[in-house]
Amino acid sequence: MFEMWKKHYSFVDDVNIITKLAIAVILFFFVIFVHQFDYMLYITLLMLIFLLLFNGLKFKVTFVFILFTVTFSLISALFMIFYGDGTHTIFKLGFIQITTESLYRGLHLAMRTTTVSLFGILIAFTSQIVMIFYSLMQHLKVKPKVAYAFMAAIRMVPLMFTSLFELRKSLKMRYQMIDSRNYRGFQRLKHLVIPLLSQNIRKAHQLSVAMEKKGFKDGPRTYYYYAPFSYKDLLLIVVVSSILIVAYFLAQYIPITGINDVRISSIY
Repeated sequence: MFEMWKKHYSFVDDVNIITKLAIAVILFFFVIFVHQFDYMLYITLLMLIFLLLFNGLKFKVTFVFILFTVTFSLISALFMIFYGDGTHTIFKLGFIQITTESLYRGLHLAMRTTTVSLFGILIAFTSQIVMIFYSLMQHLKVKPKVAYAFMAAIRMVPLMFTSLFELRKSLKMRYQMIDSRNYRGFQRLKHLVIPLLSQNIRKAHQLSVAMEKKGFKDGPRTYYYYAPFSYKDLLLIVVVSSILIVAYFLAQYIPITGINDVRISSIY
């Protein structure tokens, strides 16, 4: 998906997508039950380092995704920060009350979201769309008709954007020859939406006919690509497990805040 920005490949690129998704699900449920602030902080930091080392993309591209992830995580935690309970008030303005306890709980929630999101970004950066569906068909017995349909739909997305850019350029040339009253407001929107919908409906119909003619139906079939499991799947499991174990010992022996449970009403 992000091959144009790839600088190098790592072992994570060769890990089966089923293994990655299984680890992501387990990691999601694991962090839900982590209530020690320092432990969650170290997990987030180590997962960030893991992403930076093994995603293989240019740093500026990775940084943009990380920035959006952290920003979204903090925004999602604002409700808990602004309206949480606590005894040590930091800021109060009307119904907005920020306490030390609510601040730590909000940051803890943000770190949970960030940790899972960082691993999700790693999956997106190191997985090919084609291999995702091949792996699902070969190992999880997803029907080929369904898998190929989703694959074709995803392949249509860049074509849609290409059509949009070409249409905008064409309309810019056309607007130079007609009165501006004919393309203001809703008229401009109609000039974009209606041709774009008609073009993509036609392309989707042509693609469906082509898939039917080529035999994209349910039933046994051979595959050009194979998505096997390998020792690299086990290696990724070991690395993620090591991150959780190392983060635990770091929280025990090198604590930063010393908060053992962010759920209790008084942290101190």
